[in-house]
Amino acid sequence: MEEIFHNIGILAHVDSGKTTLTEQLLFLTGVIRNAGSVDAGTTATDCLSVEKQRGISVRTATASAIWKGTTVNIIDTPGHTDFAGEVERALSALDYAIVIISAVEGIRAHTENILRSLDKAKLPRIVFINKIDRAGSDTEKVIAELKSLSSGALIVLNNIQNEGTPDCTVSEQDDNSFCSNATEALADISDEAAQAFLEDRLLTKEKAESIVRKEISSCNLTPVVFGSAKYFIGIKELADTLVRFMPDSKRLQTESLSGIIFKIEHDKTLGKISHVRLFGGKIENRDEIEIFAPERNQVKVTDSIEEEKPKPVKEKVTQIKKFCGAKSTDIGLIKSGDVAAVCGLPSAKNGFFIGSPLKNITADLVNPFLRVKVTPSDADPLKLPLLAAALSELSEEEPYIDAKWENGQKDITISTTGRIQLEILSNLLKERYDISASFSPPTVIYKETPSAAGSGRASYTMPKPCWAVVEFEIEPMPRGYGVSYHGRLPNDQCYYRYQSHIRTSFNRCLEQGLYGWEVTDFRCTLTGGEHHTIHTHPLDFFVCTPMAFMNALSNVGTTILEPLLKIRIIAPEELSGKIFSEIIKMRGEYDSPVIKSGNTLIEAIVPVAASMSFPEKLTALSSGKAVLSQDFFGYREASDGCEHITPRRGVDPLDRSKWILYARGAYIAE
Repeated sequence: MEEIFHNIGILAHVDSGKTTLTEQLLFLTGVIRNAGSVDAGTTATDCLSVEKQRGISVRTATASAIWKGTTVNIIDTPGHTDFAGEVERALSALDYAIVIISAVEGIRAHTENILRSLDKAKLPRIVFINKIDRAGSDTEKVIAELKSLSSGALIVLNNIQNEGTPDCTVSEQDDNSFCSNATEALADISDEAAQAFLEDRLLTKEKAESIVRKEISSCNLTPVVFGSAKYFIGIKELADTLVRFMPDSKRLQTESLSGIIFKIEHDKTLGKISHVRLFGGKIENRDEIEIFAPERNQVKVTDSIEEEKPKPVKEKVTQIKKFCGAKSTDIGLIKSGDVAAVCGLPSAKNGFFIGSPLKNITADLVNPFLRVKVTPSDADPLKLPLLAAALSELSEEEPYIDAKWENGQKDITISTTGRIQLEILSNLLKERYDISASFSPPTVIYKETPSAAGSGRASYTMPKPCWAVVEFEIEPMPRGYGVSYHGRLPNDQCYYRYQSHIRTSFNRCLEQGLYGWEVTDFRCTLTGGEHHTIHTHPLDFFVCTPMAFMNALSNVGTTILEPLLKIRIIAPEELSGKIFSEIIKMRGEYDSPVIKSGNTLIEAIVPVAASMSFPEKLTALSSGKAVLSQDFFGYREASDGCEHITPRRGVDPLDRSKWILYARGAYIAE
């Protein structure tokens, strides 16, 4: 009999009950004998000591179960926004997601981001409305919020009795109730259901189930199940719904060997462990497989020579394992549609593909807007290389850390999304590498953009043998545009392979502008360039391109952009005036408040730099009664009147003579 696989991700705002739901599903399916507790640190999927201590998930964890003949691979993701990168990467491995929403708190800011990302990735989802036993549970309000956010229809698949009390229970719908709900829910998205609805008749059970399955798979319909994970209410109904209505792995199946690496771990015994979702083919122990990097979409490209794509790396699989939290079992084989951990791939990185290329599933859940310096706690410079190596390894597991260090520098810098992430990093460095590290106060990551249209040119013709000429035109574009690259010169003027080198080098140039920040929101066109048939070396254009780019920026100047947060505050109504006063002090912009039941809901856009101490101020101001959520909003021109410069890594290409020596390996930056 053919195996059926469901690869599901459990996604939610922090404290919504993701890990508890995972635990109950594992208990229901017999994987574990007793359901553990997050508070007690006894859950199967929270295996890091810091997760047990803090009672939160900080890394994606996998587990497998079988329910009614279907293998369900569960990917439990962190809920705190500091670790949203784990969620981003998990999306690429999923057949669908379970989105958990608290019946008491409702849809919170991070949940909105998750729902938008699922829409963008075209991933089906099922909503589990949790905590229906708690006082204040309001499932009708949550359903109304969902309807306002969902582009498709909703269908509720179980009933609640005694909501908001310890005696709360749920029950399955009988066939007549199901057919009635399905006919009404599908009327706007299915011609057959619309015809039945207009004729005042119900779809048959078989037809209703068939259409529900189809529309869920097409992301036009979202099923909703009520329950309480903590008290095992609605867990069986949820599991039954998964195998009855949700799409299996065949929805994304490919003919040839293809897979994606969605998680990297390091183990002292096994080495690098790559968690893989396989879409087609199979992998066995000792197989040699091809690994290659995905295409990066940082720069939009039209009318240009393609970059030279790196060749796939062939590496041999040493072991294949199934994980349930920290526990693993050797399986020796991963089949199409399954998820497993593959050992023996030293070149593997998060997001890399195996076998044939796949379409990237993208999500925008993380935008690190803070950077900190990391040094050994005892300030011993001899320990810097060890600290850099440790942070480099951790950057493989969480690429958004983006650790940077040049030999000779006195400190290492990393990107971060918040203080909790830094606490976790400090714990991991001590526990895994026995390194005590100190972190500087966080500084804001600004960006820069060209202030006007203009051009820049560079000629690299001395000292021989060398010959490369590059000329760019740049034009500022609206906020959020990103970067686009254009221009294709005749081959006899500049060989196409050299134009490919120019484009590759241009992508690297974006990392540092005039003030050391990433450059964005502009259009660049290659308008000139030439090579010499005798003197040109292929690497010459990697020397010349940064000089041309920085000359262009120097000619037009750049404008500093500051990151913004969207904050959402729920507080007692009498505090509105004080909160608005704080928002104005932060150079923020706010909408009219919404007042309901003695509380006020305030939404505002504030600069990151001005709002870093706001959470503590709000807590003090409200005596802990206010609830704050915040998410990255975007960038705008800095309005604080300050000069924002960050030290440049390496040598500035505007210092021509020193840059040429540095680019040719004859000079080491201080």
